[in-house]
Amino acid sequence: MSILCVGSVALDSVETPFGKAERVLGGSAVFFSAAATIFSPVRIVGVVGKDYPFADLDFLAGRGADLAGIERRDGESFFWAGRYHYDLNSRDTLETRLGVFADFEPRIPEAFRSSRYVFLGNIDPTLQHQVLDQVEAPEVVACDTMNYWIEGQRKELVSLLERVNVLLVNDAEARQLADEPNLLKASRWIRERGPEMVVVKKGEHGAILFADNWVFFAPGYPLEVVFDPTGAGDAFAGGFMGYLARRASLAPDDLRRAMIYGSVMGSYAVEDFSINRFRSLDGADVADRVDEFREMTAFETRVDGAPHG
Repeated sequence: MSILCVGSVALDSVETPFGKAERVLGGSAVFFSAAATIFSPVRIVGVVGKDYPFADLDFLAGRGADLAGIERRDGESFFWAGRYHYDLNSRDTLETRLGVFADFEPRIPEAFRSSRYVFLGNIDPTLQHQVLDQVEAPEVVACDTMNYWIEGQRKELVSLLERVNVLLVNDAEARQLADEPNLLKASRWIRERGPEMVVVKKGEHGAILFADNWVFFAPGYPLEVVFDPTGAGDAFAGGFMGYLARRASLAPDDLRRAMIYGSVMGSYAVEDFSINRFRSLDGADVADRVDEFREMTAFETRVDGAPHG
């Protein structure tokens, strides 16, 4: 089942303590699709300038991504440059040039409007509303956002929550949006405004799914090699939504598995710069890492000597 993904298609220059990469593929739609196409086809809507190396997206098309919704305009593509600190949890933005993205207004191709699964990447909530106005009858809408929109477009973002099934945010964003330091209370505040589920991403420490009367925690996959955390959250979303679209289900067991697949895809994103790790990745690789997750987290609930045993 195809997923409609609307977000940024960008070029990044990234420096970490472990290396650097200049003008490589980036953007929320690109990282999401690199992960999600392992499971399900993706229809991408975005905009790039004349400088964008469009042929570098061919491997996504070969894995089932439909690129017909990416507009190519005169001008410069969205560009971001950043430097990560040694712990990779904090970074400095060195440069941001919006280019053609500054005037981006999503135009959903007619063939994309029947998409049942929709992922709204981290863009202006007003544009996210415009996307949903053009989609016919989506069954599952997942949305990402960030502190910039929470501060500057709060009214539009809160109204968007009424149209969303899943909100994906990091822990600081969840607390900021709800004005509540406790994540459980913050997730309840958010769900009361529309989404049935809130996924709180905690970077290397995993992610938490808050739903109605139940919670599921997916740990972060322990890695020896970490090069670049850029796009890991979007890759998580790609694994999460890709698995749900493949299963065509929101049953609790499928949601729990989707969280694990999201964590797995996020772990692949950080193992190399840009989306390079996904180029040679296949379903067998992902299945092996999911099996490792199972081994790391499985335990018996009742054993001799336990207080309740």
